[in-house]
Amino acid sequence: MRLFRRQETLNERLMREAGLLQEQQEAQTATAPVAAPPTAPTPQDSLAGIHGRHRPRQADAFVTADAPEIEGDMVQFVALPDGPLLVENGGDSSLDPLATAVESELRPPYRARAVRQSESLWAIEATRLEVVSLPDAPGGGVIDVTRTDEGTTTSVDGQRIFGTIPALQELGEQQGRDFAVHAERLDGDLWEVRAAPL
Repeated sequence: MRLFRRQETLNERLMREAGLLQEQQEAQTATAPVAAPPTAPTPQDSLAGIHGRHRPRQADAFVTADAPEIEGDMVQFVALPDGPLLVENGGDSSLDPLATAVESELRPPYRARAVRQSESLWAIEATRLEVVSLPDAPGGGVIDVTRTDEGTTTSVDGQRIFGTIPALQELGEQQGRDFAVHAERLDGDLWEVRAAPL
């Protein structure tokens, strides 16, 4: 995976240095519409592919962008909370035009997948991510924390370890008494996390 720092416009730099960019972002967050919760699949969803049936959408944003300079026909990337783009699949081209299009509808962090539609047109779908910083996390790429009636277990890359990871346990406890938390390392101390009640 490659990490690209996005180009900052002069206006953004001046606003950041004046402390206004953070205020603007906080105001956008405060006024951003709340996404509707995902719908639970129904037995009818298993019939996707039959004429007239479709799967429920999983992405939070669908946009298009004009970007003829990007190499390849498909790219996948993650926009990290502080702005850089983490390229998971694709060439060495700057993906700023795709990220800019997504961010007209969705703020970072998110994962996006873009597919070339024509010589210059790209279709992009993006999904919100929950990202946490775990500076004291053990090595490895995947952490699972589970609590059931039998207790709390923590595993790293499938191997059970002793001890806990407080930040992940707190995320789980927000789901209820019994929970499962799955974390995958994105870059350095940044982890993508998903938590669900059991």
